[in-house]
Amino acid sequence: MLNKIRSVIYHASNLNEAKEWYKKVIGAEPYFDEPFYVGFDINGFELGLDPDMNNIQTGNNAVAYWAVDEIENIVEKLKTLGAEIDSPVTDVGGGIKAAVIKDPFGNFIGLIEGH
Repeated sequence: MLNKIRSVIYHASNLNEAKEWYKKVIGAEPYFDEPFYVGFDINGFELGLDPDMNNIQTGNNAVAYWAVDEIENIVEKLKTLGAEIDSPVTDVGGGIKAAVIKDPFGNFIGLIEGH
């Protein structure tokens, strides 16, 4: 029924500020850049930024986990870019580590390393 994550969309009231922050995190320019939506292609998956804040409350009601290598280094890099740690790097068993950070715009981002 569900095959894979195709898109993750984060809401940010200041689209330009969010775009610049994510350009640093991703290390690439967006492939789609309009005043109503910014889209980044990350190895075939889309990270979208949406400035529409109607009926949106910041919070941790859903977390998408992005596969990463060297999770500790990634968390440290994100901290230097202004992210906060919500859940520190934790060994969750089976050689898998996970963490959750909060971006400067109130979105919670899951990171996972391992099988």
